[in-house]
Amino acid sequence: MLRKILALILFTLTALLLQANGVQAAYPEKSIKFLVPWPPGGATDQVARILVQPLTKELGVTVFVENKGGAGGNIGTQSFLQDKADGYSMLMATSSTNAAGPHLFTNQGFDPAKDFTPVILVCTIPNIMVVPTSSPWNSMKDLMTDVKKNPDKFTYGSAGIGASQHLAGAQFKTVTGLDIRHVPYKGSGPAAVDLMAGHIDMMLDTGSLNSIKGGKLKALAVASDKRIPELPNVPTMKESGVPMVANAWYGVMLPANAPSDVAERLNLAFNKVLKDPEVKKRLQEIGAQIDGGSVTEFAKFSQSEIKRYEGIVKLSGAPKE
Repeated sequence: MLRKILALILFTLTALLLQANGVQAAYPEKSIKFLVPWPPGGATDQVARILVQPLTKELGVTVFVENKGGAGGNIGTQSFLQDKADGYSMLMATSSTNAAGPHLFTNQGFDPAKDFTPVILVCTIPNIMVVPTSSPWNSMKDLMTDVKKNPDKFTYGSAGIGASQHLAGAQFKTVTGLDIRHVPYKGSGPAAVDLMAGHIDMMLDTGSLNSIKGGKLKALAVASDKRIPELPNVPTMKESGVPMVANAWYGVMLPANAPSDVAERLNLAFNKVLKDPEVKKRLQEIGAQIDGGSVTEFAKFSQSEIKRYEGIVKLSGAPKE
């Protein structure tokens, strides 16, 4: 009888402990969607796809990418916020949607400051001025000289209104005083395809490093503080006489009010994955500077970025839609 009573007490205590731990004790139990609010092929998509396989191994359940592009990342992000805040739907958030957006759209459809639960800052990628391989331009001096002589003749592409390519291009126009027309696409992947085909003239992109290495695009300058290891012979914008720095960040978010233990569990998994040598190698190959860190650090960072991008958007001269 005593054994039965002790067994019952132990069972009850175990059940209470599991209940107290909530989702964390069972999470994850099923596959996890990783929503990318842009079409396939761009930097956001590349970063997410590098992470899903090692995440699947780390979490023990399938993690899969779902692309839903349009409206500068806003359509997919709005859709994501309709999902349950249970950790089975993650967002590949970017500085475009979750920092610049409020300053570019009168009605973005969501509030980056209130509608998300931060998980982790994954990485940052600098914008690179790229042109078709058939372009006669081989330096920023070539480009700027030609554009100055032919105002409003040339075009720059972007992943859409508010995307990092749009802001970097607008900033470039403001700093140089050059007249270049903006051509927005539904993602940087489609924009890069048109750039390679010569339908647009240039793009300050974050996802073109593989195309540069593959000889499909030419890099004229990197919009970073210093040259990047992947392109040691490509000068910075500042070295080319253009005083600007432009980059984009990529992080993971859950919908608002997601359980804190779920966010922490995912943060732990992402931090482990980001330390994996193969993951680090693949991210660095696309020009990424790996970040990582705690949930709290990303929460503070993402809030501060909303304010910081107010000044960036103002400096860029990009109009509010």
